[in-house]
Amino acid sequence: MQVYCSQQHINNGSHRFCTHCGEALPLTLGQVIDNRYEIARILGQGGFGRSYLAIDRQQSRKTCVLKEFAPQVVKPQDLQKAKELFEREASVLKKIQHSQIPHFHSSFQAKIGTKDFFFLVQDYIEGDNYYQLFEQRQSQGKSFSEEEVINLLHNILPVLTYIHSLDIVHRDISPDNLILRQSDNLPVLIDFGGVKQLPASQGFWRTQLAVNGTLLGKKGYAPEEQLIQGQVYKSSDLYSLAVTALVLITGKEPHLLYDSYNGVWFWGKEIKVSPKLETVLKKMLAYRPSDRYQKAEQVIKDLPSPSTSSIPQTMQSPNHSPHPYITKLKTQVVAPGIKHARNLGGGVHNKTTLFVQQIPMPIWLRPLAVSFIMTTGVALTVAGVLALGNFAVAGIKGINLPIGEIPKIPSLNNPLGGNNSKRSIQQVFSRVQQLEISSVVFTNTVNEIFYAGKPELNRRKLTEKPEDAALREQWHNTADQLLNNIEKANLSETARRKIGSYSQQDSRRWDQLAKAGRLGKYESFQDLRTDTYQKFEPLFPGQERGKLNQQTFLQIWYAIASDKVGNK
Repeated sequence: MQVYCSQQHINNGSHRFCTHCGEALPLTLGQVIDNRYEIARILGQGGFGRSYLAIDRQQSRKTCVLKEFAPQVVKPQDLQKAKELFEREASVLKKIQHSQIPHFHSSFQAKIGTKDFFFLVQDYIEGDNYYQLFEQRQSQGKSFSEEEVINLLHNILPVLTYIHSLDIVHRDISPDNLILRQSDNLPVLIDFGGVKQLPASQGFWRTQLAVNGTLLGKKGYAPEEQLIQGQVYKSSDLYSLAVTALVLITGKEPHLLYDSYNGVWFWGKEIKVSPKLETVLKKMLAYRPSDRYQKAEQVIKDLPSPSTSSIPQTMQSPNHSPHPYITKLKTQVVAPGIKHARNLGGGVHNKTTLFVQQIPMPIWLRPLAVSFIMTTGVALTVAGVLALGNFAVAGIKGINLPIGEIPKIPSLNNPLGGNNSKRSIQQVFSRVQQLEISSVVFTNTVNEIFYAGKPELNRRKLTEKPEDAALREQWHNTADQLLNNIEKANLSETARRKIGSYSQQDSRRWDQLAKAGRLGKYESFQDLRTDTYQKFEPLFPGQERGKLNQQTFLQIWYAIASDKVGNK
């Protein structure tokens, strides 16, 4: 039996770790853990492990959720710290007793092969999560009504009141972590993998893995103090809940509702709600935590009254949910925490290195990427200081400020730099950034092209050694060509930004829109498919129709198709 890691490396089913990258592999179907829990299927995967639907053989084969804790860390001290975090999560979950939170049963350690693994056992909730419901609405050209969202807020805010009373902050509230329970149509808050307990003396919690701060959150949903500074307040959960409400009402992802350049939400444009609800949501979304509501019950008090009628049938969960517990896995270990702005020496370098390690690029690129990020940061700082200095002495004669020069970035041909450098990693980073495409999808796509043409390498990682210089050059040429082709595709900003998050839900939605006569000139999804391939194939020859990699080329294909239907 073959098993794949998250990087799609093929492994023998008897292995517990990927023989290519060392990642912990999924448990196999039918495997029994601790002589009790039989694996039925995988439900989801994140940075610290996986969740499975399991059958409890000691409880009349009742289903439950088995969360495997398998952090992607290598150093013994990091693994020890990760274990401490696991134990802390278990101790926090034991305190939670609420009807709208999956009940925590136990935590245990089990030996599989020669390695020890850690598991949590929780209730399994039947129902669709709100992201699934959101996608269902999108496919129908609809979104949630304001009344439905107000009802949701009234039903979930008491849950936040409860966990906040225990000094617990969820840190990952989003549509995919809220399930509309099938039995009573109440929202259930799930996935406490990022839960943090606030020390009474601090008011916020910062995860520490070794000497680096690890920030957890979902981009677009988590506030800036959480994603950038690593600070977590109870009002951080209220911010995330407000973003969730906006997404459900508008039917649009967060990045389409927020102007990141000016730091403002598109009220009255993309976001159209009643004045009373707008006032409440604006306060929940205040930039400064101190300007937000400090307690969930304050939000409840100011909200418009909930509907006295039951939840509309269109919002109810269908009888069968194939993956009711799975999330879209957007929760990220975003970046190392920045403790003090003055740490521009080794501290920032270590943090930058940890961030770069999250990007699946070849090993030989990592030090160059760190150099690029560090140089860019320092150069911008110097430029700012020089600009301030110019302003201050503009009226003083006889003073000449030095001209700041950005240090040269080491090139791919010559890692040590030099006058003969032809290209630099800066070009790759800058172009990817300018296109606003996923660096993960881009790097994986380059790897797919490169290794397909070099089967003799058996996907081994390139090194910084001189004997790999020619291979590094070929990898860089491949990256350049891919960027050229993506630019030739002339994708819209919206389509580019969504690369990495397209799924079969998009094709199903387009198929339904076509059948309803709402897909413009395309009378069927097959018409759209044919037209998309006519543009895709000349740019990316050699990719066989119907066999595109979901994580790489199919993402670009979807982006082209999305533009053809007007990003519907």
